[in-house]
Amino acid sequence: MRIEPLGKGVGIYVSDAHHFTTDTILLANFAAAKNGERIVELGTGCGTIPLLMIREVSPAHIHAVEIQPEALELLKNSIELNRENSVARAALINPILADLRDIKSILPAGESDLVVCNPPYKLPGSGLTNPDKAKMTARHESECTLDDICEAAKWLLRYGGRFAVCQRPERLTDVLECMRAHDLEPKRLRFVQGRADKAPKLFLCEAKRGAKQGYMDVLPALIIEDENGFTAEMKSIYGSYKEGYNG
Repeated sequence: MRIEPLGKGVGIYVSDAHHFTTDTILLANFAAAKNGERIVELGTGCGTIPLLMIREVSPAHIHAVEIQPEALELLKNSIELNRENSVARAALINPILADLRDIKSILPAGESDLVVCNPPYKLPGSGLTNPDKAKMTARHESECTLDDICEAAKWLLRYGGRFAVCQRPERLTDVLECMRAHDLEPKRLRFVQGRADKAPKLFLCEAKRGAKQGYMDVLPALIIEDENGFTAEMKSIYGSYKEGYNG
């Protein structure tokens, strides 16, 4: 277990099994949490997205749902760490040890403004499975499926509430079909490319519960690097996370 900086004085406990990637940071930025919003993250891991959100805004609360006790323990430690270091908004994060498939017995229906999920990217039985159970759970749909995630998001969201996810481009059809099947209409889509001349490696998508069908805003691709390193946009998103942690 070690502490890594998230910028603006916020630190996070991570481990070899539970940590964050660029995908996590991009999803937190894309989700664009607002002051006063009621937020749920499904599969929070060590809690990177809630911690990134509270360093920028003051939501009503963030329910951080995670099935792996070791990951949630890291988040609990991070909340205490940040509260001790005068990051008072860390107290707005509520860690919940639970299977998201049981969400209907845990959190109320139709009361969330924003639901966020960085789901497993691989279908069960596809590719090589990691013998480390924590890593397998994060990468493969072994504990939940896209259908489970969308069903949970529909339950949680108010009408007009937002659902933000990231996924690999090869799963785009799966995600869009599953969202629409659960009355979550895709409204914003953005592809992420390593470089301008490379194929997309990720997409970010936002759906709204109960929205009318027929229109989706496809944003310009987010380019991570150019010949000089991080692009200006990536620096604006990612740069402050490289600040040292002085807690």
